[in-house]
Amino acid sequence: MRAYEMSSADGLDSWKLAERAPPEAGRGQVLVRMRAASLNYRDLLIANGSYPFAVNLDRLIPVSDGAGEIVAVGPGGRRFKGGERVAGIFSQSWLGGAQVADMWQTALGGAIDGVLTEFQVFDEDGLVVLPEHLSFEEGATLPCAAVTAWNALYGLKPLKAGETVLTLGTGGVSVFAIQLAHAAGARVIATSSSDAKLEKARGFGANETINYRTHPEWQDEVRRLTGGTGVDHVVEVGGTGTLPRSIASTRPGGHIGLVGLLAQGEPIDPLAILAGSCTVRGVAVGSREMFEDMNRVLTLHAIKPAIDEIFGFEEAGRALAHLGKAGHVGKVVIRIA
Repeated sequence: MRAYEMSSADGLDSWKLAERAPPEAGRGQVLVRMRAASLNYRDLLIANGSYPFAVNLDRLIPVSDGAGEIVAVGPGGRRFKGGERVAGIFSQSWLGGAQVADMWQTALGGAIDGVLTEFQVFDEDGLVVLPEHLSFEEGATLPCAAVTAWNALYGLKPLKAGETVLTLGTGGVSVFAIQLAHAAGARVIATSSSDAKLEKARGFGANETINYRTHPEWQDEVRRLTGGTGVDHVVEVGGTGTLPRSIASTRPGGHIGLVGLLAQGEPIDPLAILAGSCTVRGVAVGSREMFEDMNRVLTLHAIKPAIDEIFGFEEAGRALAHLGKAGHVGKVVIRIA
C-alpha cells in the first residue's frame, strides 16, 4: 500500500510517499480503507517542527482527520460488522467524560500514526460512524475541526438558543462553529480580514460580520453590535494575538473556548479576565462521545461541511502548501482513493 511518512520536520518537504506492507486487524481492531483526509493547522506545526505536544517522527504517517470504510474486522470485534463508513477520533483513548491524561500520547498523526495512507488499522473503540448524508470527503473534515467547535460551544457551558457567539476567521473550526451555533438558534458575529470571506460566513449562518482590517479595534464593534453587553461565547482561534480583544468582547460570566494559537502577541494580563469575570478554557478537540453527539445534530439539520478545495493523493504536498497560505475558507481535503 502507499502511505505518506515523516522522519524529520522539514516544512513542506516533510511528507514522503512510500510503500508499506498492508496492516492487518488484530484482536479488537478493524482495518479501514481510507478514502479521504483533511488538514488542520496542527499538520503545518508538526511539519515545521513547532508543535508543542507529543510527536513521534519515526516514519510517522501524518494527518489526524480521515474517513473511509471498514474492510476487515479482527477477532473479538463487537462494534462493527464490516462495510461501515467511519472516521477516526482524534485522540484514540478519549472515549467520553473528562479529558484523559494520555490524550496527546494517543493522538493520530502526532504521537501515533495518522490517516494519510491507503489503509489504516484502528482499535474498534476509536471510530465513529459517519452521518449518512456526508461523502467521505465531507466526513473527513469532522474529527478535529468540527469536534473542537462542538466542544468549545457545548463542552463546559452549553450554548443556548438566543445567545450570541463570536467566531474569529474562516478556518475549519470557525466555520463549523458558525454552522453549529446557527443550528442552535444562536446569534453569530464573525470576523475576518476579507469582505469576500465574510460574505461566505453569512452564507454559513453568521448574522453580523466585522472586517478586522477595517475595524482593528474590533472588540469595540462587537460591543456596539451587542448594545454594550458583549457576547456569551467566543470560539478563540488566535491565541495571544487576539485573546485580549476576545476577553474585551465577552459579557460578564461569558465563556471563551481557547482553541488555537494562530496569532502571536503580548502575554495576557490576568486582570482583564478577573475584571470581566469570564471563563477562558483550553479546548483540545474532544471525545468520541462529543463526536457522536455532534453527528446527531449534523444529521438532524443536514449540515454540510465547508470544503475549500480537494486535492489528489499524490498532491498532498500541494494541499499542505495551500493550507499554509491561509487563503482558504473551510477545510482543505485530500482524496485518497
